[in-house]
Amino acid sequence: MKRSALIDAFDPKCPIRNILARFSEKWGLLVIYTLTLKPSTRFNELRKGIPDISARMLSATLSTLVSDGLVERHSYNTVPPTVEYSLSEIGKSLVPYLESLIGWAKEYTEQIINHRIENSN
Repeated sequence: MKRSALIDAFDPKCPIRNILARFSEKWGLLVIYTLTLKPSTRFNELRKGIPDISARMLSATLSTLVSDGLVERHSYNTVPPTVEYSLSEIGKSLVPYLESLIGWAKEYTEQIINHRIENSN
């Protein structure tokens, strides 16, 4: 592999960096994980599943995930209108990697917290 290829990965215009940054923002992965728990979820159900996210931030995160094709938005002509969100095929393909990351976090949680405590003084 060329050294220049490695440098390009750090370039703000790098497509891989851009894609990873979009769904790995503060709430993106948590929204994706929450959507794995129930195949089709309404907005307020998502808010209950992630109680510390604001409605505005959830809306913005869903919008980003929908525009990237990771999440699908389904609206139904009911009164009042019903909107549900679910993982797309691309979003579902991300789940095994997310589960691996969650497993890693569980394995090292205690050590990371201990490091935080040691370094907070």
